[in-house]
Amino acid sequence: MQTVTHFVGIDEVGRGPIAGPLTVCACKVSYTFDFSRFKGIKDSKKLSPKKREEWFVKISGFRARGELDFAVSSVSATEIDKIGVAFAIKKALSRALETLSLAPESTLIKLDGALQAPEKFFFQETVIKGDEKIPIISAASIVAKVMRDRHMARQAKLYPLYGFEKHKGYGTKEHFRLIRKHGLSPIHRKSFCRNLQR
Repeated sequence: MQTVTHFVGIDEVGRGPIAGPLTVCACKVSYTFDFSRFKGIKDSKKLSPKKREEWFVKISGFRARGELDFAVSSVSATEIDKIGVAFAIKKALSRALETLSLAPESTLIKLDGALQAPEKFFFQETVIKGDEKIPIISAASIVAKVMRDRHMARQAKLYPLYGFEKHKGYGTKEHFRLIRKHGLSPIHRKSFCRNLQR
């Protein structure tokens, strides 16, 4: 059996929103990485925005020192409308892995939920609630969430009528109300909003 040299965690955010991109993060460490340095890390959904930012800074620090690397890939609302969420996830996941330039024969991949890596990565395991159980997946979850949230905050400045900085594109009552009032923006997923279009 080939010796495993790298350990990768993968998670996605933005599967369910009605606006904005879907984002996947692949986070890579050496197989000898000391995971005690991730003590206290949690799934991004269970952290406050402030705590997520703090972890993002810490993870970015590991990256700056060459102790960790991550790659983030997003698929736009327009493309999600064309190819669907399932294919969008596959596309973003494959691009993130390609960016990390991994050797499939020496990489162990852990994925959250129902995610799957390309078949060439034969050392892979999908873990239900992996973002709660496996620190490297938690790290990927945090990076993906922070970067997508920052993107949506920037979009809020371009499309100020929709409150993207608050709901990040998710289908809140206020978001639905604003769509009914103003119609759809260019970053809304039209396939998710068919019953809301004026």
